[in-house]
Amino acid sequence: MKVIMTTKVDLASMNIMNKLIENFGFNESEETFDGNPVYKKGETLILTTNEEMIYYDELDRAIEEQLGIKPEIIAFASRHSSKQKLPALTVHVTGNWGEGIYGGRDESLAVSQPAAMKLALLKMNELNDLGWTVCYEATHHGPSEIDVPSFFIEIGSSEEEWVVDRAGEIIAETIIYVLENYEKAKFPVAIGIGGGHYAPKQTKRALETDLAFSHIAAKYTHPLKRELLLKAIERTSGNVDAIYVDWKGSKGETRQMARALAEELGLEFIRD
Repeated sequence: MKVIMTTKVDLASMNIMNKLIENFGFNESEETFDGNPVYKKGETLILTTNEEMIYYDELDRAIEEQLGIKPEIIAFASRHSSKQKLPALTVHVTGNWGEGIYGGRDESLAVSQPAAMKLALLKMNELNDLGWTVCYEATHHGPSEIDVPSFFIEIGSSEEEWVVDRAGEIIAETIIYVLENYEKAKFPVAIGIGGGHYAPKQTKRALETDLAFSHIAAKYTHPLKRELLLKAIERTSGNVDAIYVDWKGSKGETRQMARALAEELGLEFIRD
């Protein structure tokens, strides 16, 4: 089963959920999750919780305990918040390069699905008739303790954008497209190092070439520990082919460590 996760405490999440039900034929089932109705279409479920999703570690286990199924992938339909209030459609995998301030454990990473995130980026960009920014975000919040592939797909970045019907429609259509196609999509995969939170160079590379990104460690997380870069490779669904470094957007010791590790592991080293 593929799972779309939503929450009652998130206006964007409810916007996306409503568009999924209205436009894609999901029907309410007899089952409940966290006390809320479960919606189903084929092999895909929409689940709803009552708290912030960034704190829902071991969600895959909760799904198994409550519904008796092990999810193949979890798409978190969410809001994105920023002080800049940048109108944006974003996608990223979760986890913490350092302290888990916003959910998840310290120095712990969720399992990424690079093909799913790249397809999401491409589809949002294709459908984006709002003129908003479409981008990856760096890995930066919980949950981190999920052992099946997952990703957050978000409407940002203020209450004004969260409730925009068209934004909900774009994300809903993107989620359905991704869940229908990610398993057969094949791309070379890189761990991303450096740059800002909205990963401009990684986003540009993914939109313009066949490269897909897994975890991205923005410059503000540097110096990055070698063991965490190894963990990012380990916590990627499928093979990692390259380590990509935004050279000017990285601290010296981190970019040199990344180069040395790529050579040691026989991975392509991409300097941008």
